[in-house]
Amino acid sequence: MGWIGETVDSIKSIKIRQLLTQAVTLGMIVTSALIIWKAMMCVTGTESPVVVVLSGSMEPGFQRGDILLLRMTKDPIRTGEIVVFKIDGRDIPIVHRVIEVHERKTTGKVDVLTKGDNNDVDDIDLYADGQMWLHRHHIMGRAVGFLPYVGWVTIIMTEKPIIKYLLIGAMGLLVITSKD
Repeated sequence: MGWIGETVDSIKSIKIRQLLTQAVTLGMIVTSALIIWKAMMCVTGTESPVVVVLSGSMEPGFQRGDILLLRMTKDPIRTGEIVVFKIDGRDIPIVHRVIEVHERKTTGKVDVLTKGDNNDVDDIDLYADGQMWLHRHHIMGRAVGFLPYVGWVTIIMTEKPIIKYLLIGAMGLLVITSKD
């Protein structure tokens, strides 16, 4: 009969109680993932504890597809640190190195200028119109570690959404057809 026929027969034979059990199990898995994410946010002090490097602007240090582990503390930002920042009006965070830091003596606030390691010029053109520096509220976190190439899964699913939908469908089908 084949794999497809067996899967269809398996779906047809599902009882309501079994379907509810599987739905609750799926809900618990999703809830557990959200709880882990929120716990990571609390521990790291950043709204996004992990980010994927989406471009080659930080090569050779970080390749496209690397996952960066972030942490945000109250320590002053220093030249040479790799930070992840968000520009007003843009959704996607940027991973670049701090090349200049100016601390205002009167207020103690810090202005930061960044640049990608693989870029020829600083990031002023990336900032919002008229903005010359990043401020503390723009910075999401500092890179404290990385996992090479693991982020390619995210990049592929973003660039080719059909793969994402096929994976979600396959996982849903596995949950529905499991007999446990």
